[in-house]
Amino acid sequence: MLSVHTSPLEQPGTGDAGGLNVYVVEVAHQLAARGVEVEIFTRTTTADLPPTVELEPGVLVRHVTAGPYEGLGKNDLPGQLCAFAAGVMRTGAHAPEDHYGLVHSHYWLSGQVGWLAADRWQVPLVHTMHTMARVKNLHLAGGDDPEPSGREIGEVQVVEAADRLIANTSGERAELIELYSAEPEKVVVVPPGVDLTLFSPGDQRRARAEVGLPVDAKVLLFVGRIQPLKAPEVLVEAAAELLARHPQWRGELVVAVLGGPSGSGLAHPRSLQELSTSLGIEGQVRFVPPVPRTELAQWYRAADLVAVPSHSESFGLVAVEAQACGTPVVAARVGGLPSAVGEAGVLVDGHDTPVWADALEELLLDPQRRDALSRKAVEHAALFGWDRTAERLYEVYVEAKRARARSQEPPQPQAALEGVPAAVVP
Repeated sequence: MLSVHTSPLEQPGTGDAGGLNVYVVEVAHQLAARGVEVEIFTRTTTADLPPTVELEPGVLVRHVTAGPYEGLGKNDLPGQLCAFAAGVMRTGAHAPEDHYGLVHSHYWLSGQVGWLAADRWQVPLVHTMHTMARVKNLHLAGGDDPEPSGREIGEVQVVEAADRLIANTSGERAELIELYSAEPEKVVVVPPGVDLTLFSPGDQRRARAEVGLPVDAKVLLFVGRIQPLKAPEVLVEAAAELLARHPQWRGELVVAVLGGPSGSGLAHPRSLQELSTSLGIEGQVRFVPPVPRTELAQWYRAADLVAVPSHSESFGLVAVEAQACGTPVVAARVGGLPSAVGEAGVLVDGHDTPVWADALEELLLDPQRRDALSRKAVEHAALFGWDRTAERLYEVYVEAKRARARSQEPPQPQAALEGVPAAVVP
């Protein structure tokens, strides 16, 4: 597997670490359990990282030196792809022949390297986009920068080179075909998953005690990287509207924002705190840095509602994780979120403050409906175990290898005339 710009060892929720990291780790874990050896190549970002780390038996993380260890943003990495590819090729040259049977690249930067590696090793390239420039640019958040044309060109190249493209949802499959001219037979829908052992229903009062929240509070939770794409300000502004409508909630309402600045959000890392102050609700908003996933599960259980107001999402792992914990989700009707949420949550059209306040208010005032959604949420999330994801991916790998083998078979001669031996036909 290739994950150039973000390491599976990094803490999701800040910088460039997010759902992609979780995806790579969980799929590698499930494949290893099936006896498949997985090596994950990622860029070295600190001097103290060892060349290799065994994530677990059967899963090896390889750190490749490509450019300075620190100080490079994601937009700087295209200039380091040659160096990264050279490191991958060097490792491959020292491996036994046919050591690598398939390359699965994640995000377009990895796809560029995967294209070269798969060609060099004569193995299939399977690629997962995770996010796409043309989709993001169609749904650009206010104040966010459009994705550069160089990324669009790079994505088109990867789409053309890949033997198989993994789409998280049928909607993403359609986008790959319509926006990138992907060959329909190459695009396979494989939904991501959720760790159903870790993310499961639990006692809300106990969870609130563990994360330091009042037992009787009304808790709204945002989980994710703090950047315009994820739109956490939508929840903050909606919370201010709720307090304007219900002044008596000022001592009860808690808005928890769990995550760190990322992407274009790094230019103004305190913009959300400043917004809370300007709206007069700084006392109700708590900013929590990214936490280990066991603690994240407790935050989900502690919340009354989880908000996912993104402008674009290829799927929305946060929504499924929250639902697996039995917490209803209010999400924007964009990208893969309708598939992730299903009928077990509430989808909101657009990002207008009054509309979001209406959706949150209705559920906060109706505990019976929240309970009904909670039950549906657990049932819906149960459909997305990582074991199912890995099983389907393995099937795609096998099919891609078979298709590659068929394409490399010598062409069978065909007789031009009936009754003429094929061997004599030019």
